Amino acid sequence: MRHRRRGRTLGRSPSHRKAMLKNLASALFLTERDATYDENAPKVSGRITTTLHKAKEVRPLVEKCITIAKKSLPAAEEARQYESSAERGSDAWKTWRQSDDWQKWANARAPVVAARRRVIQLIGDKEAAQVLFDTIAERYVDRPGGYTRILRLATPRLGDAGERAILELVGKNDRVRRKAERPAFEDEQPAEPEAAAAATDTEAGSATEE
Repeated sequence: MRHRRRGRTLGRSPSHRKAMLKNLASALFLTERDATYDENAPKVSGRITTTLHKAKEVRPLVEKCITIAKKSLPAAEEARQYESSAERGSDAWKTWRQSDDWQKWANARAPVVAARRRVIQLIGDKEAAQVLFDTIAERYVDRPGGYTRILRLATPRLGDAGERAILELVGKNDRVRRKAERPAFEDEQPAEPEAAAAATDTEAGSATEE
């Protein structure tokens, strides 16, 4: 019996399942990185394709990481007030390192460091965590949740006919809803020229009578 056991086993051991979900979450975040010179760059950023059950299992992990990163943004903004623009290792940087501004910067930056460490612990990828904090988190400052969506695909996976789905970030590939325009029929098109021609004939007839 599986009483009070949430989640799907997905036919894997606990360690294998945990590693797979980490890889899926990291893969979704890494699609947002600057892939100008990457040969394996994704065709569409902010989107991965997997099976439906895997997408439903990894979705809570992805949204939890985004929430942690989003909550650290106010601390990062406060830390920018005390940071130095000098190059690391220079005399100006060493002077700032010994000043009170560095202590204020370190205290303000502490929640951000803790949040990054927590996300790295959850997904196990430092590069994916950096993309999350630098690019993705700022997009959802005013959004209280629901950062991802799952779209089922009509065609099954080749080989085992597994049900596939797309897991994507909200706000990146949103569909634009457009109101359908009223079609123009052939009978309606020549109506205006005929009315104009009738008006011209009427004017010409009145001019002849005068």
